[in-house]
Amino acid sequence: MLMFRLALLILLGSGLALAQVEQLPRSDKPPEKNQAPPRYEPERSKAESSSKSTQIDLSPPDDDVKNHPYSGAAIVDANASDDGGVQEMRPWDPHKAAKDIEVGNFYFKRKNYRAALLRYQEALEYKPNDAEATFRLAQCFEKLNDPTQAAARYQAYLKILPQGPYALEAHQALDKLEGADKNQKAEQTKPK
Repeated sequence: MLMFRLALLILLGSGLALAQVEQLPRSDKPPEKNQAPPRYEPERSKAESSSKSTQIDLSPPDDDVKNHPYSGAAIVDANASDDGGVQEMRPWDPHKAAKDIEVGNFYFKRKNYRAALLRYQEALEYKPNDAEATFRLAQCFEKLNDPTQAAARYQAYLKILPQGPYALEAHQALDKLEGADKNQKAEQTKPK
């Protein structure tokens, strides 16, 4: 009985498929090629560009000189300035800066101070005046025996966050660097 039902279903399914195939219209012609939809094209010569019709008029209004008599001098002043009127754009990405600080901290813990220094500098490119990156940069300079740069960065940190979480460490490092600088100057001035 099960076999009979299965055979009947197969027979009915193939009959429906044949009926659908036979419903398609028969044609001896090949199908037509796809045609582009009709477009509005204003009359113009073949050599003229279609973008000519969309040009924007940038010329000043007719009464501009009368209404703004000193604007020409302002333009000359702007063009004569040293910076040329162009202001430099810097990338701002605090997420990249945070990632650079994180990687810098990894290198710092592994005592790879040069790599850490580069990552902290990159963090400051993406987020200038970042307190943590500035402080960590000062520590790197100190570890790399560059007391001048280290002191400048510690002072920069204290300008950013005078009461910040690393303020005490920054003051202590500055005192230590100043003491070392005085000792170094004293040794240089001693007669040999």
